[in-house]
Amino acid sequence: MSYVAVKGGTEAVLNAEKLVEYFRCRGESEPITTQQIQDQLRMAVDRAMGEGAIYAPELAALALKQSEGDSLEASFLLRAFCSTVPRIDYSLPVEGVRMRVIRRVSASFKDIPGGQILGPTRDYNLRLLNTLLRTETRESIRRLLEEIEAEINEDELPENEGIFPRVIDDMRARGILAEPPQTELDEATAEPYDITRKSLIFPIPRSARLQGLARSDMGSLLTLAYSSVRGYGDIHPVLGELRSGYLPVEVAHPLTGEPVEIGEILATECEMVSYVLESEDENEQQPDVIEAGKPHFGLGYGFVFGQCEVKAMSMAMLDRAITVGKEQKAQGQLAPAANEEFVLLHSDGIEASGFTAHFKLPHYVTFQSDLKVLERAQDFQAAKYAETQAQRTQATETLRAQNESQA
Repeated sequence: MSYVAVKGGTEAVLNAEKLVEYFRCRGESEPITTQQIQDQLRMAVDRAMGEGAIYAPELAALALKQSEGDSLEASFLLRAFCSTVPRIDYSLPVEGVRMRVIRRVSASFKDIPGGQILGPTRDYNLRLLNTLLRTETRESIRRLLEEIEAEINEDELPENEGIFPRVIDDMRARGILAEPPQTELDEATAEPYDITRKSLIFPIPRSARLQGLARSDMGSLLTLAYSSVRGYGDIHPVLGELRSGYLPVEVAHPLTGEPVEIGEILATECEMVSYVLESEDENEQQPDVIEAGKPHFGLGYGFVFGQCEVKAMSMAMLDRAITVGKEQKAQGQLAPAANEEFVLLHSDGIEASGFTAHFKLPHYVTFQSDLKVLERAQDFQAAKYAETQAQRTQATETLRAQNESQA
């Protein structure tokens, strides 16, 4: 594809950048700080970090300010930043059960080990505009914090505060959760696929699938997951457990090799289950796993930075749908949400927005080529039409002359 430089060159581009800053600042309001964005727009920050594939709240807040709140542009900025940073080391794997939970719910069971914890959520709020936020001040915020902190008695908190067993482990112990397909079990023992260093060549292992889904656009994942439960697929899941909290980050000590905790990240983990019934022939291959023909549940997994619950749930639903599709055990295996290649190649917001935006760049050469082809086609059709009309006229005149001679 050929491009021609925009007339005006460097001066025009620099003036365009100046106008962006002018429109951002022309309201003459007090500049919003990155700390304010990080503190008060945490959902936007969490989304930018997830789609930008980097856990850096301060940088995400900066990207949101620079992009004027455009989440895709902010994620693009973060991805570009990642490409300039050297990779020093890899963190060690960590189990979700070690999460210091601030929110934990299950739709599968009313009573779960440790109990349900609603935590910070708007799920139960009325969707009414809070007009008091227009007059919010530092003093009003300080009073609110004091009231809430006065209700917290830190002396009564247990030593293992926020650490709870997983609901899925209880389901597995009860024998109602199926083991993953053998292909995924084999992939789990191999070195994880790094999609930042290897191109996606389908079919891909589940580790690559989960990486791709974790950094995909939330809206795209939500749309595809919703299509599956709306009838374009066979996955109708139930929420096994959704938990948000702080996970420790550990690396191996360079001398001893022992795990060393260097910090923690806020993350959301989701496990969705859906009903599965294996055929007797399939169960004969794994007699120790589950009885032939016995109904059980399959598992889908989602993990994202921050408290992005809708994205984590959508990711888990698509993970389950793709697993079922690859195993060819559902009538909806040809549905978009069950097609691994379709989902991963069309849900990355950075790639999708970048390719769509490139149509704003000059396409003069290609369009002129198309225009010339169109003009030649029109000339050909016009000549053909004129020839046909001439033949019809001649035939009409010949027929008229014959009729007159006979008369």
